[in-house]
Amino acid sequence: MRDMQILENITRPTKEEQLVAMKSYDALAHVLSELKDSNPEIEIEETREKIRVPLSALKLLAQILKQTSNGRPFSIVPIATELTTQAAAELLGCSRPHVIKLLESGEMKFTKVGKHRRIRYEDVISYKNKMKVQQENLINEIISSDEEAGLYDS
Repeated sequence: MRDMQILENITRPTKEEQLVAMKSYDALAHVLSELKDSNPEIEIEETREKIRVPLSALKLLAQILKQTSNGRPFSIVPIATELTTQAAAELLGCSRPHVIKLLESGEMKFTKVGKHRRIRYEDVISYKNKMKVQQENLINEIISSDEEAGLYDS
């Protein structure tokens, strides 16, 4: 259940957060274009504390600020995160038995820890994205078929 706690805490940014993120993103993006050091030192104005931050972390922060400024909710999940079948089912919006069928049929890779199946987070997201593309293609086929039959005016 710990895996799903990560996903349950995702909320849409408020308008105030979006505005602050927009200003911060613009400033950070400008600074990032000028940085040469791979671990620049930054200063927290409020406390005057100086800390070194990996450049890759600052770039990730810029991406977070950009998404926040656009009002998009987001979550950071470590790439190696493994989900239980129940957590995967909740993420996919289906039943746990359906996920088990997907695993046993080879639709998604999994490992076993004792008797328990574990699925990599990125494999669940990859499957979810693949299903979304298939759904969009099917909807487009239905619309085309309806148009050909004269049932739908575009």
